[in-house]
Amino acid sequence: MTAPAIIGRDKELAGLKLRLAKRHSFLLHGPVGVGKTTLVRALLNDHPEILYCPDSSGKQRVIRSIALALSGRHRGAARVLGGSAAINARSAVSLKGIVQDLLRAGKYWVVLDHLHLPSQAFAADIKELAGWAMTPVLGIARSDHMEDIGFLRSLFIDRSEKLELRNFDEPQAEVFARHVIEASQLSATNANEFLARVLELSAGNPGVIVAMVEMAKLPKYRSGAQIMVSPLYIDFRMGAL
Repeated sequence: MTAPAIIGRDKELAGLKLRLAKRHSFLLHGPVGVGKTTLVRALLNDHPEILYCPDSSGKQRVIRSIALALSGRHRGAARVLGGSAAINARSAVSLKGIVQDLLRAGKYWVVLDHLHLPSQAFAADIKELAGWAMTPVLGIARSDHMEDIGFLRSLFIDRSEKLELRNFDEPQAEVFARHVIEASQLSATNANEFLARVLELSAGNPGVIVAMVEMAKLPKYRSGAQIMVSPLYIDFRMGAL
C-alpha cells in the first residue's frame, strides 16, 4: 500500500489513537490491501512508544525487531544492545532478557504485523516478553480466526479487543480512487470508464484501487490517449486468482 491509503481514514486513525491511550492489547484485522499496515505506520513518528515488528513469523524476528526499535529510541538501550550489526549477530535467547527488562522500564507498545497462524510456543514467548499484558500488544492480521492469529487469540478474547478495518463504501472509494488517479498524474480520454471499472472490481479495497491505477500507467495497457480497460481488467483478475 502507498501513502494515499490514509485518505478517508480519519475516523479509523482517531480510533487507533484512542486505543493506544487506553493501553489494552487489541487486534486490528481486515482483508489484504485494506491498509492495516499503512494506517499503523502513519502513527509511528508521533508515537515513539510503538515498537513495530514488520515480520511476526517467529520469535527470533520479533525479538530482534523490538531490540532494534528500542536501540533507536532509548539511549540506555543503545548502550546495552549496541547497533543493528550487534543486535543481528546475537541470538534471540541472549536478547530476550535485555528486551524484557527494557520493556518493563518503559511504557511501550509491541506491534506484531502480518500475523499468520502463530504457534502455541510463539504465543507463550510473546506473552512472556510482554510481561503478560504489562506491555500491551497490537496484533495485525487478515482476520480474527485461528488460522491468522493462532494461539495469540487468548490476548483478544472480547469483541472490544478487536478492531476491524473494512473496505471503503462506494462514495469513499470514489473519492479515494480520484485522489490516487490525480496523484499518479494518470490521464486518459476514457478516464470515466476506467474509474467505473476500478470501483466495480475493487469493492472499495484501497490496495486494489492503487494496483489498478499503477497498471494503467504501463505501456501495454495504453493505446494512444486511452486506457485499454478490458485487457487490464482481465489481467488483474487473473493475477488476483
